[in-house]
Amino acid sequence: MKRLALIGLDCVDPVLLRQLLPMLPTLRRLAEGGSFTRLRSVDPPITIPAWMCMMTGKDPGQLGVYGFRNRIDHSYESLGIASSAAFRAEAVWDTLGRDGFRSILLGIPGTFPPRPIRGLMIAGFLAPSTDATYTYPKSLSGDVRKWVGDYMFDVRGFRTHDKAWLVEQIHEMTRKRFTVARRLIESKKWDFFAMVEIGPDRIHHGLWAHHDVDHPKHDPRSPFVGSLLEYYRLLDREVATLMELFPSSTEVWIVSDHGVQPMLGGIGINEWLVREGYLSLRGRPVAGTRLPDLIREGQVDWSKTLAWGAGGYYGRLFLNVEGREPQGVIAPRDVDSVRTEIAEGLERIPDEMGHAIGTRVLYPEELYSTAGGIPPDLLVYFGDLTWRSIGTVGWETIHFHENDTGPDDANHAPYGVFLSSSVGNPGDRQLLGIHDSVLAHFGIGEGL
Repeated sequence: MKRLALIGLDCVDPVLLRQLLPMLPTLRRLAEGGSFTRLRSVDPPITIPAWMCMMTGKDPGQLGVYGFRNRIDHSYESLGIASSAAFRAEAVWDTLGRDGFRSILLGIPGTFPPRPIRGLMIAGFLAPSTDATYTYPKSLSGDVRKWVGDYMFDVRGFRTHDKAWLVEQIHEMTRKRFTVARRLIESKKWDFFAMVEIGPDRIHHGLWAHHDVDHPKHDPRSPFVGSLLEYYRLLDREVATLMELFPSSTEVWIVSDHGVQPMLGGIGINEWLVREGYLSLRGRPVAGTRLPDLIREGQVDWSKTLAWGAGGYYGRLFLNVEGREPQGVIAPRDVDSVRTEIAEGLERIPDEMGHAIGTRVLYPEELYSTAGGIPPDLLVYFGDLTWRSIGTVGWETIHFHENDTGPDDANHAPYGVFLSSSVGNPGDRQLLGIHDSVLAHFGIGEGL
């Protein structure tokens, strides 16, 4: 049975990659000798839950996970970070393990804390530090320390004005991750190898304006104009070192969970709700106040509040429904009409000049056959994800051109990439199909 190596590069975009391929000999050879197609992500197209959607073949509704933070219950304060416990569906490595195949997993988002598998696991970027148990088996962490010293899960604080520091940290993180990958491939038994490098996502968010000449903040004199290409060349070299270690019969896939596009601005979702009378605050907070802080301090008047929202790459809106939320005021019979009214209002929000920005508001029951967990009542793609959702309040405007959680140049796009060492169907692929394709490679199921 041929081995399969899946190299995940978070946030790599098909348009960007095609532009850079002439300067990336390893990936170019892979694309020319095999196949290169777009990979349609899930909704929402964000790192968590997208990678675990890929590995389970389940969409966010089936998993009940809609982002990094999700409502735990219908109280107002209950947002929890998605750990591996949130992903209850069987992952591809679990199925493979039952059939006797061994997996090596490195850095896959949604795998902390690690769970026992037939093989080895090093958890993804939500692991807080190397002081936590981040490997399976636990003893593997000792090998990691011998190989690279202090292993880096992520670049903490990647939203920074210090771009020189950011570039240095991303390079160091990526070099360490691929060093660990090489050691695992060389010294451990495996049939399925899967890793995810978060570096492309971090450099896109931190330096997209320096790279993209069409970005409204682009400065052609920036000393970081070439930093993104430089990083991709590093990635290309690191991938080459893995390719040299794989047995010649190994099938190799390069995949990403979503793409990238410029972030043109942000819309203050909660500020807009306040102005439109849907969200009632007790007094006027200072600019930049987090809504969860006001909720915790009792500064939201729930008796007059119909809805509140959350910031992020996309906006999440929750309704204050009678009999569902502790102090709900919307009668169940009125939920649909209130929700439609708010959705239409959000879609009409223009930019500062009064021009339409193309916002799309999505209904979970229309996106998913099952909406498990506690889904948002509306998913809001401001500017079709070219504008970020700004969750803080106390501002004099609803329009922003700076991110309220730190500098950010980019947002996500719905298509990632799929490169394969073998020739395949040239049409677009679906992220949710990768799970079955992995199993089919090993003779389990039919694949897609």
